[in-house]
Amino acid sequence: MEDLKKKAGADMNDKEIVFSQSIKAGKRIYYLDVKKNRKDEMFLAITESKKIVMGEGDDSQVSFEKHKIFLYKEDFEKFMNGLQQAVNFIQEQQDYTRQLDDSETTGMETSQAELQEEKATPLDGEIKIDIDF
Repeated sequence: MEDLKKKAGADMNDKEIVFSQSIKAGKRIYYLDVKKNRKDEMFLAITESKKIVMGEGDDSQVSFEKHKIFLYKEDFEKFMNGLQQAVNFIQEQQDYTRQLDDSETTGMETSQAELQEEKATPLDGEIKIDIDF
C-alpha cells in the first residue's frame, strides 16, 4: 500500500520535462532540466550529481549524491547577474595570481600595490578610498 502511495505521490509531483541538458565536469554531472508545472509555466531545475565510491576492490560500492535547486523566471536575471559577477571575480583573482606567479618567474620586481592598481576597475556608484594607518 505504501509503495502505491509513493508512486501516486511521485506521479503527482513529477513535472513535464520540455528540455534537458547535461554537463559532465570531473566527478560531477550537472543536469539542467526545463520543466512545466500544471499551469504550463516553465522553470529550471538544476541537479548536481556527484559519484561517491566507498571501499576498495570487490567491496566497493558506488552511490550518487544529488543536490537540486529550482529557478523560476522571475529570478533568472538576478541569478544570471549574480553568477556572472561571481565567475568574473574568480577569473580576476586567478589572473591576478597568475600575474604574481609570472612576475616571480621572470624576475620582474612588481609590488602588490602596483598589480592591484593595474587590475583596478571603476565600480558603478562606488568610491574606493585607501587609507593607511
